[in-house]
Amino acid sequence: MSTGKMMRTLITTHPLLLLLLLQQLLQPVQFQEVDTDFDSPDDDMEEFEEYLEEFHRTGPTRPPTKEKVERRVIIEPGMPLYDRDYCNEEIMRKNVYHKHRCVTEHYFLLMQYDELQKICYNRFVPCKNGVRKCNRSKGLVEGVYCNLTEAFEIPWCKYESFYRRGYVLITCTWQNEIHKLIPHTINDLVEPPKHRSFLNEDGVFVIPP
Repeated sequence: MSTGKMMRTLITTHPLLLLLLLQQLLQPVQFQEVDTDFDSPDDDMEEFEEYLEEFHRTGPTRPPTKEKVERRVIIEPGMPLYDRDYCNEEIMRKNVYHKHRCVTEHYFLLMQYDELQKICYNRFVPCKNGVRKCNRSKGLVEGVYCNLTEAFEIPWCKYESFYRRGYVLITCTWQNEIHKLIPHTINDLVEPPKHRSFLNEDGVFVIPP
């Protein structure tokens, strides 16, 4: 078997094992972001090269791209969103980590990327965690909120999974290459109040008289 074929086989079948091995071999190099998701065999080497570039990078993590957001955030119908192990399985499958550590929280959204990207042009609303401005979806979106409960280093991350149906709050960033705003961070998935209400033009919940 050729060296190239052996490498592709290792990447496809044991991506997490390969990442852990690389960490040991290349210490004290600092992890910048573990972000590998090898869905298509044809893209294995390209994905692996992208990962190595991030691995060796000493500056800030590269800004998000459409492909990265699609891999890490967008989900397709399939596994029930109410499943209590949803986050544990999906975060591991999609390799959602940061600098070789567990992310403290994460959101998976059941929607198309184009729909998410359009939210970048909606009105600004207050965010959570001290972020001043977020764009909010006009309609309700289904998704799963993942909250870290155990461990801080991969692969021992454990999460609680919470199904939500609400308004997506996101931050966006300008991408010069395509001259468009693209999603940067999912800030929250806010469930609407249980009582009858509606949103005014400023995005504020108003209770009808």
